[in-house]
Amino acid sequence: MTRKRIQVVAAVIERNNNIFIAKRPDHLHQGGLWEFPGGKVESNETPIDALKRELFEEIDITVISAQPLIKIHHDYHDKSVCLDVWRVTEFFGEAIGKENQEVRWISKHELNNFQFPAANKSIVTASILPAHYLITPEPAGMDELLFLHQLEQSFQRGIRLAQLRSKKLPFNELSRLYTKAKQLADRYDASLLLNASLDDAEKHNANQVHLSTANLMSLDTIPAHLFTAASCHNAYEIKKACELGVDFIVIAPVNKTQSHPDTKPMGWDEFEKLCNLASIPVYALGGMSKNDTKIATNKGAQGIAAISALWWRIDF
Repeated sequence: MTRKRIQVVAAVIERNNNIFIAKRPDHLHQGGLWEFPGGKVESNETPIDALKRELFEEIDITVISAQPLIKIHHDYHDKSVCLDVWRVTEFFGEAIGKENQEVRWISKHELNNFQFPAANKSIVTASILPAHYLITPEPAGMDELLFLHQLEQSFQRGIRLAQLRSKKLPFNELSRLYTKAKQLADRYDASLLLNASLDDAEKHNANQVHLSTANLMSLDTIPAHLFTAASCHNAYEIKKACELGVDFIVIAPVNKTQSHPDTKPMGWDEFEKLCNLASIPVYALGGMSKNDTKIATNKGAQGIAAISALWWRIDF
């Protein structure tokens, strides 16, 4: 049976660090839940044209600037739905409930206090996540005070999502370093994920965890209270991450890296194909520079993940 393909657009509209949401009327399917405005793409429209039309019809604004944020695919028995989500950063007009729907401007931190349809979970996550995901260099053999100073400098320069990664520190030393690094992250309202197994994360009292590919593939479930990321390299691993409900993933290696010179990079075209398989936010990893951020987002990613390109050093 050939599934009918339906394309839908939605908008994460931003103004002064707030996001616009609308409440579905009670008589509609999933009525009473909040959503991001949008609607169906007509047969003669491009997604961006549909987005502009729907936002004018629904909330009376004219889009000036919009960028791709995330694509989410859902296959049902009789139809296949592609939800194409855009981030709208510039518009003309005052957003209102033109169809008498309840609307609000809320801060990103408030998004999790509102009830959205289950299919919108990834949109909420993508709305909150930044474009850059810092992975720390190996702290073993490095002066702890210098490491923490450079981490704080990275936060001061705008990093709001970071992963503490160490494969060499003894357990007690890593635990101590994580506690101090987490205090720094909290001071700058940043998220700090610990690269660890779920068992080790619990021992370190970490509720934000980055799973290695091996750790990801060994799991059957992930506790709902954990904020989790995972490393993926192929379609099978991406499928596993999505099924487990991982919040976001990194896909690597996109470009050639100095740390793994013998590993063949996949390139941007293959990255885009893998990115389109994910129903959750994706970061591009491997040989990234800040200049690659726009390329990554154009390929469907949330942004880039990197060590040297995002880690503050005195010799920058």
